[in-house]
Amino acid sequence: MRRAFIEELVALAAENERIALMVGDLGYSVIEPFADRFPDRFVNAGVAEQNMMGVAAGMASEGYQVFVYSIANFPTFRCAEQIRNDVAYHQLPVTVVAVGAGLAYGNLGYSHHAVQDYGLMRLMPDLLLAAPGDPWQVRACMRYLVAHPQPAYLRIGKAGEPCVHRELPQVAPGRWLQVVARGGKRALLTTGATLALGQQWLAEPAFADYDLYSLPLWGMAHKACQAEQVAAFAQVITVEDHLADGGFASWMREALAEQPELLLRHRGRSLHGRVCGVVGSQSRLNEYGGLQADGREGIGE
Repeated sequence: MRRAFIEELVALAAENERIALMVGDLGYSVIEPFADRFPDRFVNAGVAEQNMMGVAAGMASEGYQVFVYSIANFPTFRCAEQIRNDVAYHQLPVTVVAVGAGLAYGNLGYSHHAVQDYGLMRLMPDLLLAAPGDPWQVRACMRYLVAHPQPAYLRIGKAGEPCVHRELPQVAPGRWLQVVARGGKRALLTTGATLALGQQWLAEPAFADYDLYSLPLWGMAHKACQAEQVAAFAQVITVEDHLADGGFASWMREALAEQPELLLRHRGRSLHGRVCGVVGSQSRLNEYGGLQADGREGIGE
């Protein structure tokens, strides 16, 4: 996903001279194509993320569309006040890019676990969450964000994520993207990197009658259109690499809260809080937290 992000950013910046990239003294071996080609629009703010976000807001107020790139929790929790007051409140075109979604940096421990970021970022009324599920969705989300400048949070994986799509999909906020259609009355609805996991689950007998969907663009403003989409299915299981509290499943339940008959059709598959105190590979921690490779429910050992 990182390579898709920087390739798409370079291509878009070649057509739009107001696109800028800021980093917090990281991203080496990834961001060089942009930094080398557009040195006047590249800023390394150093290990000073709060200052970096404030500078990004200032640049955006002067007409730039700024992408702020850092690892997982550093441009989110560390910069919460700047995102809330400087970026989202003023509806500035700053995209917070968090690399290492979910447990992608699981080997580096809890400081790098991005399993509470949805809960924080979706509280911003004027901020769009972009959680692509594969490199093609990264490109689609990037094109949408550049075409619709606004405060946004782009949550991407680290490296090696499989391409589930074969071509560029069309994405729109709040609208489910069909990935695998079987004509069933049940659906797996993923957001972010759990798209590949959802595809894997479809091979299991328990999910033989499920279709697979992805929701890469969502946020506080996009709850109203969820009920009509859930109504088309007898059951919808949301899948996320985030804690259950405050995450994607919670967002969906809030969207359905006024329609209890639809609320009963929804189930959420999320990470158990036990992963927060554990170090390990992404796959191992996903299993340990309850997102098991074979789709079984319950937390692993």
